[in-house]
This record gives sequence, structure tokens and C-alpha cells, in this order.
Amino acid sequence: MVDLSSVNAFIPGKVELGAQEAGMIARRDRLLGPAYRLMYQKPLHFVRGEGVWLYDAEGRKYLDTYNNVVSLGHCHPDVVEAITKQVAMLCTNTRYLHETILELADGLLSTVSSELSHMMLTCSGSEANDLAYRIAKVRTGGTGIIITETAYHGITDSVSQFSPTLGEAVPLGSHVRTVRAPAAYRSGPNVADRFARDVEAAIADLQRHGIRPAMLIVDSIFTSDGILPEEPGFLKGAVEAIRNAGGIFVADEVQPGFGRTGSHMWGFQRHGVVPDIVTLGKPMGNGQPIAGLLTRHDVVEKFGNSARYFNTFAGNTVSCAAAVAVLKVIQRDRIMDNAREVGAYLLEKVGALRSRHQCLGHVRGAGLFVAADILRDRESQTGDRARTTRIVNAMRDDGVLISACGVDHNILKIRPPLIFSRENVDLFVEVLDKALEA
Repeated sequence: MVDLSSVNAFIPGKVELGAQEAGMIARRDRLLGPAYRLMYQKPLHFVRGEGVWLYDAEGRKYLDTYNNVVSLGHCHPDVVEAITKQVAMLCTNTRYLHETILELADGLLSTVSSELSHMMLTCSGSEANDLAYRIAKVRTGGTGIIITETAYHGITDSVSQFSPTLGEAVPLGSHVRTVRAPAAYRSGPNVADRFARDVEAAIADLQRHGIRPAMLIVDSIFTSDGILPEEPGFLKGAVEAIRNAGGIFVADEVQPGFGRTGSHMWGFQRHGVVPDIVTLGKPMGNGQPIAGLLTRHDVVEKFGNSARYFNTFAGNTVSCAAAVAVLKVIQRDRIMDNAREVGAYLLEKVGALRSRHQCLGHVRGAGLFVAADILRDRESQTGDRARTTRIVNAMRDDGVLISACGVDHNILKIRPPLIFSRENVDLFVEVLDKALEA
């Protein structure tokens, strides 16, 4: 397993740095310690953001096609106004009555099936998945977890144990089983049957070791596994399998949620299933520290009655105001329509580059979530991690930010803000074409 936190990272001594950059890095190392990483072979120093652009200290702008946390783009004026007005008035916690959290709950729950009737808030997606696991253990009496082979669900102690993307230095728990990512373009048709069988086999292995299954959790577009939209509906068999074993299904919507797939507000809705728990991340507040989960009453009832949930400033009034503003903008500005229409244009334009570049393999996507495999050769379908890193850094040098994912870290991850335009696509594809040529 590749430690993705160290891929495409700055490595001291590999590149020449200016005096200011070198000084900041030295100070950062001294003050923050050894655990942090900087992206790109030559780190970036940003001082301002606006819309789809980030600006460095010299005023150069970079097209951001990577940061999904600012789902509506950097410094969206509606979100800035909501935060500013609320922080000037009141910032307090959920143990006092306040209208904003109720408005947010009404807004979020209106986007899902009526079976999902409760919202609970956290500060991050990691905390949301941690809370989901706590609820799952109480609901099922089990501890076993099933995930995909390159999943990422967060960094708390319990969640890091079912986030294999963190690498071998962060071992998986003995109660965790991995299954192959459902990649039909690599493994052929019948992905639904195969994924369901793999989940059933993982359930059987847990039970054989005396571990009762608690939950199957997947990012509903399998982002860290390489962005796998596949044919909608293939999750149904796997969800049925975990429920038949007494466990629950958790849809991790931190990355595919809030209309990013273009066709639905949430990625799981593409599959015609209703999860037992839906977890959400910071895109819900356009970068504010707000996340949470949606769940059914029967799923959370025993947990709520036996262990009160309190997270001091999760759901504070300022973050709730930001999240309410995000929901209003998504509806008012027809953000899902933009994700669908511009996303289709992006997919078409990136796919068209395959005729010019033999290293560009399978291209796929849903809405403003597109992936492209970088290969040594198409015949063997062997991933080219080194070339992928060169492409990512060449695009960075030409003012476009992108990253990579997948078990071999050879898949370009294209995940721009939801306000991306056709003109932004044209610039992105021009720079990608140049990087592939180089």
C-alpha cells in the first residue's frame, strides 16, 4: 500500500527554493513538527482566493481544480456575508436554542428520503465517520467494518483504522476487512454481482473470526479508489448483504455530496438506495468547520438514549449560518445543473485528448468529478506513477492545481469547485494537453 500522504509531496533538497520560501519552510518545520506535508515538489505560498482562483504572494493566479472543501469556490460572497453577520451577533453552541441549526436541519433533511429524519453535527468528516461508527456499534452490537481497498474516511484513531490510504504506518484494525474497488473498466461487467460477493465474503471472514459486522462504509463515488462512477445502481446487492448480516450501510458523502455528481444532491442517490447513515464533510460550509451525519430514528435511538452526544462547537451558530448559505446558493444558482452540464463538457474534452496521448488511459466521471488513468502503455494497462507526478507538477508550474489518487497513484483527480465554467474547462484542458505532451 502506497502512503498517499507522501506522494507528490515536497522533499527537502530536491528543488531550488527562494530565500522567503526556504525561510518559511524552516520555520514551519520548527514550529509544526515532522508530521505535516506540503503538496507539490515546489511548495506554493497562497495569500488570497476568489472563486476558482488562488493567488500566490507574487500575485500569480492558479486555477483550482482540486479543492472540494470550498465547494462553491473560494470566498463565496454569500457565505462570507453569512459568516460575517453571524459572528458579529452570536457564536455559541448547540446546548442553547437557536433557529439557524433548525433551518439547516430542515434544509438538509429535505434533500433525502423521509426515512432519514435526524441530523447530528460535527466539525469534520473524520468526526462524522467516527460518530457513525459509534452509533453503528451500539445499533448492531458488532465492531466489524468493511471498506474498499484504497478507502479514505478520516484521521481519528478509530477512523484511521479503516482508512488504508493513510499507508502502512497506520495499520488497519483487526476488525476491518477490505474488498476490491468496484472498477468495471478494469475488471469487466457484472460489477454489482462481484461487489456484493466480495462484501459477502468479507462478512463471512469477520464472522469466522468471531467478529460481528457493524457496518459497510463507502465513499459513494469511490474517490480514493480512483473515482468510480460505474453504472448507477450497483451498490444495492452489497447494501442488502450487510443488512442481512445485521450491520448497517454508511454512505460517506464528504467528497461526492452537495450536487457534485450533477444528477443528484448525494452520490448514494444515483444507486437507488437509502443508507442507514449519511456522513457529510466541510464542503457543507464551504470550508467552515462544520460536518455531520443524517440518520434514521431507529438507527440512532439506542445510542441517543444511552450516550448523550455533545461536541462543544460542532453546530455553532456561525458555521450553521455558512452551511445554510451554501444550501441556498446551490438551489438559487442551479449549482447541480452547472455540475452536470460543465462536468459533461469537461469529461468530453479530457476524453478527446486520448487520441493525442497514448499515456492517457480510461477517462470517466460524473458531474464535476472526473478521473483519467496515466499509463505506461495501453496494452498492459500498467499505471505510471512517476509520469503522473510529473504531469501534476508540470500543471502546477503552468498555473493549474490538480492531484492524483488510486492504489497505484496513477489517476488524475479532477475535482474543481462547483462553480467551474466552460471557459475554466478550456484552460484546464489546454494546460493538461501541454503537460501530457511534455
